[in-house]
Amino acid sequence: MFVLAELKDNVRIAPELFGLKLPEAIKDEINRKLANKVLLNVGLCIALKDIVKLGDSIILPGDGASHTEVNFRYIVFRPIIGDVITGKIRSCSREGVHITLGFFDDILIPPSALQHPSRYEEAEQAWVWEYPLEDGNTHDLYMDIGESIKFRVSGEVFEESSPIGPPDQEVPSSAVSGTSGGGGAGTSGVTEGNKTPYRIVAAINESGLGLLSWWVQQNQEEEDEEGEEEEQEDEAEQDSGGENE
Repeated sequence: MFVLAELKDNVRIAPELFGLKLPEAIKDEINRKLANKVLLNVGLCIALKDIVKLGDSIILPGDGASHTEVNFRYIVFRPIIGDVITGKIRSCSREGVHITLGFFDDILIPPSALQHPSRYEEAEQAWVWEYPLEDGNTHDLYMDIGESIKFRVSGEVFEESSPIGPPDQEVPSSAVSGTSGGGGAGTSGVTEGNKTPYRIVAAINESGLGLLSWWVQQNQEEEDEEGEEEEQEDEAEQDSGGENE
């Protein structure tokens, strides 16, 4: 789910930060620049792991800041296709079930990847799995907001978004920005057309996946049935033993 990405960037350190040790100043600047940002075809940046190599620092004409070429490793959120992850239902719509991990919200389970048969309840704003019973009837299992859900990663989508500006109005702090550049560090900005730079497509249409409460209930029912069968067997053995005596 989390990987180490080897990146390279030219880091600018402003003159007011010259009092700090160079590695410390560079670490702070890299985290300020990349933390919680999406790099195209890399993933969601979480935190700096370590600095691999520091190049020579130079000061450009007309700029009092120092510029240092840095090779570093960054912790990135990018699940592998096939990974099984547990999250929580954020919302439901006709597009599918939207999942959040707390730090990442752009996960969608499309209707085709839900348990079959499922239907969308407009009034409840929830998807419902029509669970088949042995007698031929069905039992409705609702996918309610806030429920824990286990899903499998089936795909990922990166969209390149370019900074535009200046904006006509203040951008909400919750807006997620993408970055451009193949594997290199980039700067954040206002996304063009409110594009989602990185989203995950998931599926729960196989045994063991879906709401955790579904399988807990099923396991409890199976254990209860096994317990009843064992009690019946014990009673039968006792009865047969009494007859033999």
